[in-house]
Amino acid sequence: MSKTSPAVRIAPLTGAHAEEVLAIYQAGIDEGDATFETVAPAWREFDAAKLPGHRFVALDEDASVLGWVAATTVSDRRAYAGVVEHSVYVGAAARGRGIASALLEALVNSTEGAGIWTVQSGIFPENTASLAVHRRAGFRVVGTRERMGRHRGRWRDVVLVERRSPVVA
Repeated sequence: MSKTSPAVRIAPLTGAHAEEVLAIYQAGIDEGDATFETVAPAWREFDAAKLPGHRFVALDEDASVLGWVAATTVSDRRAYAGVVEHSVYVGAAARGRGIASALLEALVNSTEGAGIWTVQSGIFPENTASLAVHRRAGFRVVGTRERMGRHRGRWRDVVLVERRSPVVA
């Protein structure tokens, strides 16, 4: 069970959250250790790419977005029907409160409920906080993809993490 403040509520991520979700995404991009992206996409593009049943926001008592998690398909091939890739972002002011853990818990529950057996992500090795929260959520490091891409003028490695469901066979 997540240890977030009682005032924090996890809810489905919808268009009503678009502005705040994209602002948190852009802030994570600007910090430099979250993604290869340089600009958050428009809501239409973001919305179309994320699986509707596997995206959530953490809301405070005023219904302001503190963070979000969302999954995308890995491949259209049938063999990968049970594998998704996810992203989780928490606003800077909300970090250290268990928000990412609560969001990952919601994602794991939704994906397992849908028969998804693997949730994966690529994380920059410098993003030690993300690696730690994923480890606590049951993810394991599969390996490091070296020089995966250029970012801000330098080559970046990506640590591939995955969580295999113990209940989806």
